[in-house]
Parts: sequence; C-alpha cells; structure tokens
Amino acid sequence: MPLLPAPSLLAVSDLHTGVTDNVPIAESLRPASDGDWLIVAGDVAERFDDVERTLRMLAGRFAKVVWTPGNHELWTPRTDPVQLRGRARYERLVELCRGLGVATPEDPYPVWRGEGGPVAVAPVFTGYDYTFRTPTAATKEQSLAQAHEAGIVCTDEYLLHPEPYAGFDDWCRERVTETEARLAAHDPALPLVLVSHWPLVREPTDVLMYPEFAQWCGTVLTGDWHRRFTTAAVVYGHLHIPRTTWYDGVRFEEVSIGYPREWRRRGHPRGLLRRILPYSA
Repeated sequence: MPLLPAPSLLAVSDLHTGVTDNVPIAESLRPASDGDWLIVAGDVAERFDDVERTLRMLAGRFAKVVWTPGNHELWTPRTDPVQLRGRARYERLVELCRGLGVATPEDPYPVWRGEGGPVAVAPVFTGYDYTFRTPTAATKEQSLAQAHEAGIVCTDEYLLHPEPYAGFDDWCRERVTETEARLAAHDPALPLVLVSHWPLVREPTDVLMYPEFAQWCGTVLTGDWHRRFTTAAVVYGHLHIPRTTWYDGVRFEEVSIGYPREWRRRGHPRGLLRRILPYSA
C-alpha cells in the first residue's frame, strides 16, 4: 500500500462558488493526506446557502478548516433569502462555521503541529478603511470621487451594508483595535500564520491594473503587523493575483482562484491549493 504524504497546511481563497463555472473547481479540492488542514481566506460566495454548501463540503474532507470572511460573504444580495446585513450577517456566518467545526476570527487560534509547526493559525477580519487611497487624494472623499470619475467602483458600495456602523471604515477601525489587542496578547514564542482576506500591507496593490481599486483592499493600520508579531507567513486573497512575495523577510501568499475570465487566461500555475507549511520555494 503506498504511503500517503505527510500532512500539509494548505490555503485557498476567492472560490466564488456563486459562479457556475467555479463550482467544479471547489468540488475538486481534496486533501492529499488525512491530516491536511485548509485555510479559506474569504470570498467563498455571496449567497448564504452557497457559502454553507461549500464550507460544509470542505469541512467534511479536510482535518481542519479555518475561515475568515471576504467582502463577498458580507454582501446582502436581493436574491438571498438571508437578508441580514453588516455585523448581524457576519455573526450568522460565524454561527454557521462553528456548527460545521470551522474555525473563525472569533475562535481560539488553532495550532498546526505538523511539519513546519507548531504555528498558530490566526484568521483576522479587519477589512478596509479607504486609507489605500489614490496618490493625489488627501481624503477618503477625494479618493472615492476620483474612483467614481474613473468608473472604478467596488460593488461593496452597493451590496455591503455595514450596519450598525456608519461606514465600513468605522467597522474596520473597531475590528483592527480588537484584533490588535488579541495578537498582542498572543505568546510570541508560538509563531503565527496570519490569515486575512485583504492584504495586510499596501505593496501587493501596486500591481493592480486599476490603482483606484486599492482603497477597497486594506488599511494602513495593519501595515506593521507582520513585523510586530512573530509571523511565519501571511495568507491573503481579494486581488485575484495569486503569487508569493516577501516583505521584511516575511512570506506573503496570495491564494486566490478568482473568476473564470481570470483563471482561464492565466491558468493555475501555482495549483488550486497553496501549501503554506511545510514551505518549499
């Protein structure tokens, strides 16, 4: 009988299983070992039932699934029977995940003890606050105006309702404060794999085709987390530009699948699932 490979800590994001052609991709994701863990770094789908179906499937296959939301899970599409908005929608998603045994940003950080470990896998939900603004904009309002003028406006402005907060930037700042305190209290002797849907640093957005879109991609408030906290790797998605980069000696893995028009053009040169640990260049 052939030996199974040693367990791996794997990652994926931006499955977008609300898109018909992405469903077979999600359904094809399987562990190579009974001990494989899977990080899902947001944008599973938009409708609550699609998110539930996909996470239930993955939780039934992998030894552990760790999820953090993307902007798409937080949308409230008119076609979704679950019409919860903002924080109430997020809390329902957390409740769903806990019922499936999936770790969320509200749970204790699970510890990966396989090869490359031990590390604490820390899903963080911080969002964005428009501080990745356009180069000539001094304020959020100016940056948004320039984006509207260029015709580059994130759909979040229409479908992501940040209730009870006045804006998603207010929610972001609260999330950053809460998450930062939790990371600061974490034992620095146990390295972290930080998992965020949005990039924690601005540099990955420098290659965007439309730079106006960067303001929906993160916050300057998280820009030093990979230096302040003992970090083995950072996992993120959102940009649909899968690649590996290094900042201040820390590895950043963008693990997006993206939309059919994107993966049909570029293929999946890094594979559908990215191995985070054990790491090999």
